[in-house]
Amino acid sequence: MIKKLLFATTLLASGETMAYQAVGHASWYGPGFDGHKTASGKRFSRHALTAAHKSLPLNSHVRVTNLANNESVVVEINDRGPFSRGRLIDLSQAAARAIGLRGIGKVEVTALD
Repeated sequence: MIKKLLFATTLLASGETMAYQAVGHASWYGPGFDGHKTASGKRFSRHALTAAHKSLPLNSHVRVTNLANNESVVVEINDRGPFSRGRLIDLSQAAARAIGLRGIGKVEVTALD
């Protein structure tokens, strides 16, 4: 598993700051989860730009950059996961497509808010 913590300071809505930037593996999830409730209480849509992360605040936003092609997308963290060992983040199908991710890929995740 590649997981390297770097630093980026982010101001949260609560007024607190959060520093989070990491490099690791991303995967995506889609059709089988459409309509299911996420940890945030919202319904999952594979067509929305969302992601699951184990510890980042729900409803926060992160920039995910595919390190293979330098394409990036901003997603909302609306669920918990990934539950597959060695993964940093699970993207919705739309988010994965936006950065050209097929299967599993190496990404950089940076907190924005």
